[in-house]
Amino acid sequence: MADTHTTRSTAGGTTAPATTDVGAHRAYLLLRTVFTVAPIAFGLDKFAGILTDWEDYLAPWINDLVPGSAHDAMLLVGVIEVVAGVLVALAPRIGGYVVALWLAGIIVDLVSMGDYYDIALRDFGLLVGALALAQLAATHAPRGGVQR
Repeated sequence: MADTHTTRSTAGGTTAPATTDVGAHRAYLLLRTVFTVAPIAFGLDKFAGILTDWEDYLAPWINDLVPGSAHDAMLLVGVIEVVAGVLVALAPRIGGYVVALWLAGIIVDLVSMGDYYDIALRDFGLLVGALALAQLAATHAPRGGVQR
């Protein structure tokens, strides 16, 4: 079994995982990248409306809970998603769990509508990926902040 805490120094003075742990580190970097970019992109699209009509995915009972219109709710969702993506970039150990929790909320929303089960299932897969990111970040994220 490989020692996941073994590191080697690089030319730039940073540390990288030992050769035996390169695959896990690459998986961490891939997950960190996608869970930074995707929430930010989807969050910004809540304002642009290029990809879809996001209000269609808001369960009526949730719309009744939030003040304003469904569009207003989606703008708030957009802000939350952008913040979640930035959090993954800056603190992936925490951000991975935040994104997983957010995805769980989306799944509840979609399933409660009695529709969009295909999207809920896809989001469940993303939730598992976000949990994997948080677990990998525990050993692969830099301790002092953003990885350069």
